[in-house]
Amino acid sequence: MKKQFEGAFPVLITPMNEDYSVNYEGLKENIQYYLDQKVPGIVVVGSTGEFASLDEAEKKEIVKIAGEVVKDTETDLLVGIADERTDKVLEYAKHAEANHADGLLLINSYYMTPTEEEAFEQFKEVNDQVSTPIMMYNNPFTANVNLENETIYKIDKELDNVQYIKESSGDIRKVRAVADNTDLVLFCGADDLALESFVLGATGWISVAANIVPNSAGRLYELVKAKNYDGAKELYKDLLPLCEFLEDSGKYVQIVKKAMELKGLNGGPSRKPRLGLTEEEITKLKELMEKLD
Repeated sequence: MKKQFEGAFPVLITPMNEDYSVNYEGLKENIQYYLDQKVPGIVVVGSTGEFASLDEAEKKEIVKIAGEVVKDTETDLLVGIADERTDKVLEYAKHAEANHADGLLLINSYYMTPTEEEAFEQFKEVNDQVSTPIMMYNNPFTANVNLENETIYKIDKELDNVQYIKESSGDIRKVRAVADNTDLVLFCGADDLALESFVLGATGWISVAANIVPNSAGRLYELVKAKNYDGAKELYKDLLPLCEFLEDSGKYVQIVKKAMELKGLNGGPSRKPRLGLTEEEITKLKELMEKLD
């Protein structure tokens, strides 16, 4: 790892062609855009990247491309390695490590509703077989499990490679508990709790909004870090409505893809059953983007 992860990391879309094939050249262009914006890190093959709608070969090619573009830069690369099967998680982890990943983003198995013990054991198996830092991802909305605080504390205490947590439960009390009771580096995973999470001690943000407004998202963290709370609150007034739109719409992938197109970058359709935005939603998105960059 080049350095401790810090700041607002956009979790990238997977751009697609009109026939729903992956637009790999567009992916390269999008990644280069974020490098030009000097974002501290990016995430590929995450939820916003439609990982559950990609096949294995597509995931691996995305990681290979991202690794080639990002290597030897100041931007960190986190790779989502989620799968129902632990053996596949390990396969994806080793592929990511071989392709210049700086960190591995791991959510527990997300369909079979694992017990706390099963979730712990999955993290442990990966922890024991990789050398790259792991970011634990707690998201009860997509994984059907809200990891108990005691499980998180146990992972922190016993698994040395699990060094980060993306906390996406939407419960600010859980953010506080993790900040106060673990040595994990805390990343906000709920876009509409970014400011609150930073104030409680989060030093990073795995951000959907940062796809659309990377500079504004990064500036919010820097303002809190500098203890300029008035400035942060003022920026948040403009940023929060976009974050709430992303969190509440049920169309966060489609919103980001349309926003990328509005910025002259690569978006394209989302794989079905996801449907595109309505004209009303597009108009709202344009309005929300006006004051941000």
